Amino acid sequence: MDSKLTLKLNSDIIQEAKNYAKESNTSLSKLIENYLSALVSEKQSKRKVNPIVESLTGIITLEDEKDYKKSYTNYLIKKYK
Repeated sequence: MDSKLTLKLNSDIIQEAKNYAKESNTSLSKLIENYLSALVSEKQSKRKVNPIVESLTGIITLEDEKDYKKSYTNYLIKKYK
């Protein structure tokens, strides 16, 4: 059963979403319904992981103390000098 829902959103976002819906040959209501359905779906949490990705899980161990943001920043500085 369908029900009416009133939302208060930024007008720019609404216009962009309407354009997206039109380009996708669907309605804005259907886009929002699909999005909300995906959020609350139990299937979302039970997604199957690609076997290749699963086989790579746990291969890399990271040091707890290391500042990775700082390391990456230093890497970028050296790269773009």
